[in-house]
Amino acid sequence: MRAIINYLFSEANHPTHLSIVKWMWRITLYGMLGGFLFFVFLSFSNLPSLQQLENPRSDEASQILADNGELLGVIAAENRIPITYDSLSPYLVHALIATEDKRFYEHVGIDFEALGRVMVKTVMLQDRSSGGASTITQQLAKLLFTKKPGSGLARVMQKFKEWIIAVRLERKYTKEEILTMYLNKAEFVNNAYGIKAAADTYFSKTPKNLELHEAAMLIGMLQNPSYFNPLRRPELCKKRREIVLNQMVKNGSLTETRYNEVRVSDLGINFRRKSHIDGIATYFREALRQDLKSILSSKECLQHPDGTPYDLYRDGLKVYTTIDPEVQRLAERAMIKHMSSLQKAFWNEWRGKDPWTYKGGSDANIPGVPTRMAALDNSVRATDRYQVLRDIYLGDITRRIESEMAGEGFFHEDDREIDRMEEENSKPGYLEKLVEQQIIGVPLAAQYRKVMNHTQFPRLLNQWRSLQEVVTRDFRRPVRMKVFTYEPGRNFEKDTVMSPLDSIKYHRMFLQTGILAVEPQSGYVKAWVGGINSKYFQYDHIRISRQVGSTFKPFVYAAAIALNRLSPCYTVYDVQQTIEPGDGDFNLFTRWTPRNFNNEYSGRLINLKEGLRKSKNSVSVKLVKELNSTTPIRTLVHAMGIDSSTRYPNGQYRVPKSPAICLGAADLSVMEMTGAFSTFANNGLFVRPTTVLRIEDKTGKIIYESEVREEQAIQPAPNYVMVELLRYAANISGIKSDVGGKTGTTNDFVDGWFMGMTPNLVVGTWVGGEDRWIHFRSSTYGQGARMAKPFFVEFLRQLESAKDLNFDPSKRFFRPPGDLGIILDCSQYTQGGLNLDPTNTGTGKEDQFGDEINQ
Repeated sequence: MRAIINYLFSEANHPTHLSIVKWMWRITLYGMLGGFLFFVFLSFSNLPSLQQLENPRSDEASQILADNGELLGVIAAENRIPITYDSLSPYLVHALIATEDKRFYEHVGIDFEALGRVMVKTVMLQDRSSGGASTITQQLAKLLFTKKPGSGLARVMQKFKEWIIAVRLERKYTKEEILTMYLNKAEFVNNAYGIKAAADTYFSKTPKNLELHEAAMLIGMLQNPSYFNPLRRPELCKKRREIVLNQMVKNGSLTETRYNEVRVSDLGINFRRKSHIDGIATYFREALRQDLKSILSSKECLQHPDGTPYDLYRDGLKVYTTIDPEVQRLAERAMIKHMSSLQKAFWNEWRGKDPWTYKGGSDANIPGVPTRMAALDNSVRATDRYQVLRDIYLGDITRRIESEMAGEGFFHEDDREIDRMEEENSKPGYLEKLVEQQIIGVPLAAQYRKVMNHTQFPRLLNQWRSLQEVVTRDFRRPVRMKVFTYEPGRNFEKDTVMSPLDSIKYHRMFLQTGILAVEPQSGYVKAWVGGINSKYFQYDHIRISRQVGSTFKPFVYAAAIALNRLSPCYTVYDVQQTIEPGDGDFNLFTRWTPRNFNNEYSGRLINLKEGLRKSKNSVSVKLVKELNSTTPIRTLVHAMGIDSSTRYPNGQYRVPKSPAICLGAADLSVMEMTGAFSTFANNGLFVRPTTVLRIEDKTGKIIYESEVREEQAIQPAPNYVMVELLRYAANISGIKSDVGGKTGTTNDFVDGWFMGMTPNLVVGTWVGGEDRWIHFRSSTYGQGARMAKPFFVEFLRQLESAKDLNFDPSKRFFRPPGDLGIILDCSQYTQGGLNLDPTNTGTGKEDQFGDEINQ
């Protein structure tokens, strides 16, 4: 060895040919040493760590799963759901290897034979037909760990890094795992990320079920997905597919006969672009997306090892929900059947009339015409069409004012500020009135005046007026558009010609609904229907507050029964009741004398069973008078999940302290009401409704798990008395299940409710307009017994007839053992020494649609 070194590096004179050999050896050795040092340098320069190799970063969609594991939808920055090797069609594997890396199973990440071929043919002989030398493993390394380089030197550096990463990947993963990772990471345009999304998007199949021609097309797209997009360039895509099939023949994975059969076939595209409105439970999935943000950042949820919360859009989580997909489908089906029928009746009532200009209505809660028209203007301004015009006319001037006033001038997209300033400009003193009415504060009024003193304010007003002229013209001009419809066979939309303004009115006149089905023992939400169609009506009505009407009365009865041990047979006179100032703990300053519906009173004794069934206001007021306060009612509903301590911004309690609470004056949500009624169906135990069972990360590790927590809201004995009352009040025939429930209707038929319960399921249903002036005009259809109750009846019948559903109609409400201490049999009941015959307190006739309107 010493002799060789002396020969190569000594300065002794040698013949010319020996000197040339010596220098060639020197160059070779220096090159090898330089290459070695270069690779050592690269090995320590920004290469993925062992942990990164074991857990390569890839944006993966989080999956929303039903209680049986069925996929409801995904939440993602990229629609990517990874799969395993055994979920791949063999055609995919053969096509990929034949096209991209025919020596895949022979190399260790770098194909030196292919590399040599490229060096000789492509570099030295300038022959471009030799193909590339990049292996599937190198391509995976590029997809996972390297970014697009800038300069030529950077590209060389990146190529060497890919070699090193590829070798490391080969050591870490099996060939099958590398193939699968590559296909999971690949992009196929049209919002299809990964092979699972691609197979579903282009062929409505799983990767396992792809046919030869389908697999070949998808693999062909990998070279340049945008260029070989089958939707834009089907002929190019077909030619590329033929190249893939030809490579499979050359690689021995396809016969000539089969090749000739397939190459002439059509692409066979069955394109279906994935959207968040696809599938069932669309409102639920959007509500869940919002909830998951809070859950993932909460203390109850585990975090990444570095302390950061999991990313719902990129971490590939599996969210197991409580939704029963079959119950959800039945709920949606029954909803469409009921709401489409109800909408026909609504159109008939309003034929030839305009809800934005009509003068009817007795309730002060129904806004006047100016307010309704202002709301219609706001609906116009919320549209994309308006915002485009707004940017043309107001964009520059509003941005200039905002910039020059350094934050003291600002403009919302609904232009409420310009409306108010224009009104003040024409009628001085208008802003002072808004301050007096507490619509705006003094600081905001001062900001408005600063804008009005700006030099550009006159120009702003001119541009504003020009915008209003254009909007008035454009929004009244008929155009071709798609609108929502219940018409059969149209997939809930139809083409029509209509002005944009009429389109807004048309869609605002559809009645909406909020439906929640909860398993009372666990609190698990089994069905969630937030509206009639999430594509055209995004607003979810499960958590919004609407006046509850007579559905609140069972809480009044329950408080009276629990506190005073009243029997369902307890009687009061059906006469008008009054609470005077100073009475009890009601803090009234004026006399309160509510009326029965139509101001009708029988003057006879009526027991609690009949009082609740007929929803008599006289009975509810009598009970609250005997309680001497609303505190027992507010305390009870708080224990049943309705927070009675919360206040509105004006200081008023959300669950009022006034005696009007007994008639359902509170505005509550379907979620709150269903949770509270679940207490009655669960032996007095309240379990808060929940939608998430558990959350797993992409390795299967549980990072969050919900708990069922029970609280005794009402004791079993008085609770069972309420079950008896609700059974009687429900008044439903033709049903196998043990069923109870209560209707509710608010003034002017604005809101219709039905709270229905069985031992298996409690269902809350609200129906009404998006705007409170969108309502029926008479009690024919405008009461809860017509608006909401028929849905529950239809839904329950479908549940009972479903063959593969775990719904037991024979199950009965639990009755506590022993003596309840409260008489249920009215033939045995005495009050004031009298035995009261229950047949004298009611008609004995079934009236499935009887309901009391709150006055």
